[in-house]
Amino acid sequence: MRERMINWIRSEKNPSTIKHSARTAVAAAISLLLARLLRMPEAHWASISTLIVMQSSLGAALPISAQRFAGTALGASVGALVAMHYPGNTLAFGMAVFAIGVLCAGVRVERAAYRYAGITLAIVMLIGRNESAWATAAHRFIEVSVGIAVGLAATAIWPEHRIGVTANA
Repeated sequence: MRERMINWIRSEKNPSTIKHSARTAVAAAISLLLARLLRMPEAHWASISTLIVMQSSLGAALPISAQRFAGTALGASVGALVAMHYPGNTLAFGMAVFAIGVLCAGVRVERAAYRYAGITLAIVMLIGRNESAWATAAHRFIEVSVGIAVGLAATAIWPEHRIGVTANA
């Protein structure tokens, strides 16, 4: 049993490396600094987004990142709109998550777009703030976009070569 658990955790095809750790750390720190320079109120979302993007190769990260941008924009917009009328309302939140899911299915976008839309929607709608819903939505979009952009740039500038591995997000 113990050996089976270890085999589930260990990776033969795509193991963690010192280089990957260094790339990820540098990119996450840069995105945090950039978001702070932009005076974003929750700059940590930039580094979180970078951490996600850095788990893929550039070839895998580029198309999925376009989906993430689109999903973030959709979630921020719907979140602001619904939060203006029903801030923190559980039913409205559930209906909004369903609505963006239906919209994403209707236009046939990847699940990454829906995932980012739902996460952004939740952040905008469910975390109480003193600013307007639209300001919160704009901040989340900028913070996440900075993180995605830095992650893509780092992956392009400092590529990690993996032999025979297709990265997915």
